[in-house]
Amino acid sequence: MFKTVICTAFATLLPLAVMAESHSMAGDAEKGEKVFRKCQACHDVGEDAKSKVGPVLNNIMGRQIASVEDFKYSKVLAEMGEAGDVWTPEALAAFLEKPRDFAKGTKMSFAGLRKEEDRADVIAFLASHSDETEATDEGS
Repeated sequence: MFKTVICTAFATLLPLAVMAESHSMAGDAEKGEKVFRKCQACHDVGEDAKSKVGPVLNNIMGRQIASVEDFKYSKVLAEMGEAGDVWTPEALAAFLEKPRDFAKGTKMSFAGLRKEEDRADVIAFLASHSDETEATDEGS
Protein backbone atom coordinates (compact mmCIF):
# COMPACT_ATOMS: atom_id res chain seq x y z
CA MET A 1 0.00 0.00 0.00
CA PHE A 2 2.78 2.41 0.96
CA LYS A 3 4.60 1.68 -2.31
CA THR A 4 1.42 2.42 -4.25
CA VAL A 5 1.05 5.80 -2.52
CA ILE A 6 4.70 6.68 -3.20
CA CYS A 7 4.48 5.56 -6.84
CA THR A 8 1.26 7.51 -7.35
CA ALA A 9 2.78 10.62 -5.78
CA PHE A 10 5.90 10.27 -7.93
CA ALA A 11 3.85 9.73 -11.09
CA THR A 12 1.79 12.80 -10.27
CA LEU A 13 4.69 15.09 -9.35
CA LEU A 14 7.16 14.11 -12.07
CA PRO A 15 5.21 15.73 -14.93
CA LEU A 16 4.88 18.89 -12.82
CA ALA A 17 8.64 19.00 -12.33
CA VAL A 18 9.23 18.53 -16.05
CA MET A 19 6.71 21.27 -16.87
CA ALA A 20 8.34 23.61 -14.36
CA GLU A 21 11.75 22.99 -15.91
CA SER A 22 10.52 23.59 -19.44
CA HIS A 23 8.67 26.71 -18.26
CA SER A 24 11.83 28.04 -16.61
CA MET A 25 13.63 27.79 -19.97
CA ALA A 26 10.84 29.69 -21.77
CA GLY A 27 11.80 33.33 -21.87
CA ASP A 28 10.32 36.59 -23.08
CA ALA A 29 12.10 37.95 -26.18
CA GLU A 30 10.96 41.54 -25.48
CA LYS A 31 12.42 41.45 -21.99
CA GLY A 32 15.48 39.72 -23.41
CA GLU A 33 16.06 42.58 -25.82
CA LYS A 34 16.31 44.93 -22.83
CA VAL A 35 18.70 42.61 -20.96
CA PHE A 36 20.73 42.19 -24.18
CA ARG A 37 21.63 45.89 -24.04
CA LYS A 38 24.34 44.84 -21.58
CA CYS A 39 25.81 42.72 -24.39
CA GLN A 40 25.67 45.31 -27.19
CA ALA A 41 29.01 46.90 -26.39
CA CYS A 42 30.64 43.69 -27.64
CA HIS A 43 27.98 41.83 -29.67
CA ASP A 44 25.66 42.70 -32.52
CA VAL A 45 22.48 41.03 -33.73
CA GLY A 46 19.99 41.78 -36.47
CA GLU A 47 20.16 42.94 -40.06
CA ASP A 48 23.61 44.28 -41.05
CA ALA A 49 25.12 42.98 -37.79
CA LYS A 50 28.92 42.97 -37.64
CA SER A 51 31.39 41.37 -35.27
CA LYS A 52 32.76 43.75 -32.68
CA VAL A 53 34.84 42.67 -29.68
CA GLY A 54 32.58 39.59 -29.71
CA PRO A 55 31.07 37.74 -32.67
CA VAL A 56 27.74 38.43 -34.35
CA LEU A 57 24.98 36.47 -32.61
CA ASN A 58 22.54 36.07 -35.51
CA ASN A 59 21.54 32.43 -35.99
CA ILE A 60 23.30 31.32 -32.82
CA MET A 61 20.66 28.72 -31.94
CA GLY A 62 21.83 25.36 -33.25
CA ARG A 63 25.04 26.87 -34.59
CA GLN A 64 28.38 25.19 -34.03
CA ILE A 65 30.33 26.95 -31.29
CA ALA A 66 33.08 29.29 -32.55
CA SER A 67 31.93 29.23 -36.17
CA VAL A 68 31.58 32.88 -37.18
CA GLU A 69 33.98 33.40 -40.07
CA ASP A 70 36.90 35.77 -39.56
CA PHE A 71 36.36 36.01 -35.80
CA LYS A 72 39.29 35.05 -33.57
CA TYR A 73 37.91 32.88 -30.77
CA SER A 74 39.63 31.84 -27.57
CA LYS A 75 41.37 28.48 -27.74
CA VAL A 76 38.79 26.80 -25.50
CA LEU A 77 35.80 27.90 -27.61
CA ALA A 78 37.62 27.02 -30.84
CA GLU A 79 38.28 23.53 -29.46
CA MET A 80 34.62 23.15 -28.48
CA GLY A 81 33.62 24.10 -32.00
CA GLU A 82 36.14 21.72 -33.55
CA ALA A 83 34.68 18.96 -31.36
CA GLY A 84 31.27 19.68 -32.91
CA ASP A 85 29.68 21.32 -29.86
CA VAL A 86 26.60 23.38 -30.70
CA TRP A 87 24.86 26.33 -29.08
CA THR A 88 21.69 24.86 -27.59
CA PRO A 89 19.42 26.74 -25.17
CA GLU A 90 21.00 24.72 -22.33
CA ALA A 91 24.55 25.49 -23.46
CA LEU A 92 23.72 29.19 -23.85
CA ALA A 93 22.11 29.24 -20.40
CA ALA A 94 25.25 27.75 -18.84
CA PHE A 95 27.51 30.14 -20.78
CA LEU A 96 25.42 33.19 -19.92
CA GLU A 97 25.33 32.23 -16.24
CA LYS A 98 29.12 32.10 -15.86
CA PRO A 99 31.07 32.26 -19.13
CA ARG A 100 34.37 31.43 -17.45
CA ASP A 101 32.95 28.32 -15.79
CA PHE A 102 31.41 27.09 -19.05
CA ALA A 103 34.58 27.73 -21.08
CA LYS A 104 37.63 28.15 -18.87
CA GLY A 105 39.96 30.47 -20.74
CA THR A 106 37.29 32.33 -22.69
CA LYS A 107 38.17 35.88 -23.68
CA MET A 108 34.69 37.05 -22.74
CA SER A 109 35.13 39.42 -19.81
CA PHE A 110 31.43 39.57 -18.89
CA ALA A 111 30.84 37.97 -15.47
CA GLY A 112 27.46 36.52 -16.43
CA LEU A 113 23.75 36.94 -15.79
CA ARG A 114 22.80 35.91 -12.26
CA LYS A 115 19.05 35.67 -12.75
CA GLU A 116 17.70 32.58 -14.50
CA GLU A 117 14.85 34.68 -15.88
CA ASP A 118 17.30 37.13 -17.50
CA ARG A 119 19.18 34.24 -19.11
CA ALA A 120 15.95 32.70 -20.42
CA ASP A 121 14.83 36.08 -21.76
CA VAL A 122 18.14 36.71 -23.57
CA ILE A 123 17.99 33.21 -25.05
CA ALA A 124 14.44 33.91 -26.28
CA PHE A 125 15.67 37.18 -27.81
CA LEU A 126 18.58 35.44 -29.54
CA ALA A 127 16.23 32.71 -30.74
CA SER A 128 14.10 35.40 -32.36
CA HIS A 129 17.19 36.23 -34.46
CA SER A 130 17.93 32.61 -35.27
CA ASP A 131 16.92 30.18 -37.94
CA GLU A 132 18.24 26.79 -36.78
CA THR A 133 18.17 25.32 -40.28
CA GLU A 134 20.14 28.18 -41.74
CA ALA A 135 22.54 28.26 -38.79
CA THR A 136 23.34 24.56 -39.02
CA ASP A 137 23.51 24.42 -42.80
CA GLU A 138 25.66 27.50 -43.26
CA GLY A 139 27.76 27.18 -40.11
CA SER A 140 27.41 30.91 -39.54
